[in-house]
Amino acid sequence: MQENTTRDAIHQLMTDKPRLRSIEIALELNCTELQVIHALPEQEVNLLPAEQAQRLLSDIADWGKVTCIIEVSGFVFEVKAPLPKGKNAYGYYNLSHESDGLQGHLKLDNLSAIALLTRKVRGKLSYYVQFFDHGGNSVFKIYLGRNQDGDVNPEQIVRFNALSTQTISDEKIAIVTS
Repeated sequence: MQENTTRDAIHQLMTDKPRLRSIEIALELNCTELQVIHALPEQEVNLLPAEQAQRLLSDIADWGKVTCIIEVSGFVFEVKAPLPKGKNAYGYYNLSHESDGLQGHLKLDNLSAIALLTRKVRGKLSYYVQFFDHGGNSVFKIYLGRNQDGDVNPEQIVRFNALSTQTISDEKIAIVTS
């Protein structure tokens, strides 16, 4: 019963305040951001299992400039750059340190879900991939790049849309250890 009540409250708040971001809805309703994502209209979200994270990140590394966003306690960090390639070592998926821009060490075992989202954010149609931890909290988001006019890169849209239709098998995930 509680789940339906939360879903109804999410839908009502999205109707009343359509410009709110999913994190703002979650904070206002004291629920997880993943609960908000689950309540979105079907045409806006495609959920993937967390086990596809490495393959997905490896694919996005070939897309060119994207925007990676990490939001914690009201602080929003953005990096606009190509996502670096990564490799597994010491229990992490390590983003390459050979380039300027985004670097890091991702504990992919701590992910529970991945959402491919196509929705308006602050009034602009956006395409992004959002990664969630086991508590239903957002870990980070990768938004498709935009040109100088603010339009989403059309080649990236094609690649993004292809993710929804691809069958991803374990054989396609290359594990490199060093």
